[in-house]
Amino acid sequence: MPDTLLETLASRPLFEPISGWLRFFGGDAPPHVAALNAALAGLPSPPRAASGMSVCFVLPEQESAGYEERVHARGEVETRPGNWHDFFNALAWLAYPQTKRILNGRHHAALQSQCRAGHSERGTVRDAVTQFDECGIVVVSASAVLLELLRAHAWKELFWQRRAEVARDMRFFVFGHATWDQLRTPFVGLTAKAVLLETEGSWLAGSHEKQRDDVDRQLVDLFTRPEAYARPRDFQPLPLLGLPGVTPENVDPAYYDDTRQFRPKRAA
Repeated sequence: MPDTLLETLASRPLFEPISGWLRFFGGDAPPHVAALNAALAGLPSPPRAASGMSVCFVLPEQESAGYEERVHARGEVETRPGNWHDFFNALAWLAYPQTKRILNGRHHAALQSQCRAGHSERGTVRDAVTQFDECGIVVVSASAVLLELLRAHAWKELFWQRRAEVARDMRFFVFGHATWDQLRTPFVGLTAKAVLLETEGSWLAGSHEKQRDDVDRQLVDLFTRPEAYARPRDFQPLPLLGLPGVTPENVDPAYYDDTRQFRPKRAA
């Protein structure tokens, strides 16, 4: 019997953090909020908003105080029926519950500060949190050299000349729900906003689920620091189709000469 669409996605690169949930739900379309909430009810420790409210998935309201404020005040995560973007957001709450809670708190605190100051603009903190929430990825590496190549935008050296080292010493954990949505039908130039973490070689031998949970904890440590990732430019751009195995086209070294997605680093 052929795999369902969700099972097919579960087997693709970069869907690993949510692959278990994709197989759990199965089917060819996003499940209804009732199924999502049933999955929440089966967890030993359900996710919570920054306010401490237990998270649940709800249908949108015509009159709402705002998405993040509704999450903070009532733990209610608006989830549109049949909507892939919202479905992947729900899975992010299941995969990274601690970080999602911290990001909700950052949104709320920035909004309250903005209101007290009488400002109407969103501000850099909320923009940065939104970018990571939507398009974030965590790169964990046991090699500082590989991370420096990423920071330098030395894409061809990193992903082609050191391809074997990347496979051995680096792991990639998509966090952003918009990124998972885009990875259903990848396109040239698909880029994520990366947080870079160093680790020991022994860490790479752990199970993916254990690694993901550890990444969740490390992100909490980072995002609780007020100065950390307070601006969108604090994240590193990462062209996802350059990662070995993500697209069959990148087995050709000439693939990395395409500056539409493998752009050199701008001068400071």
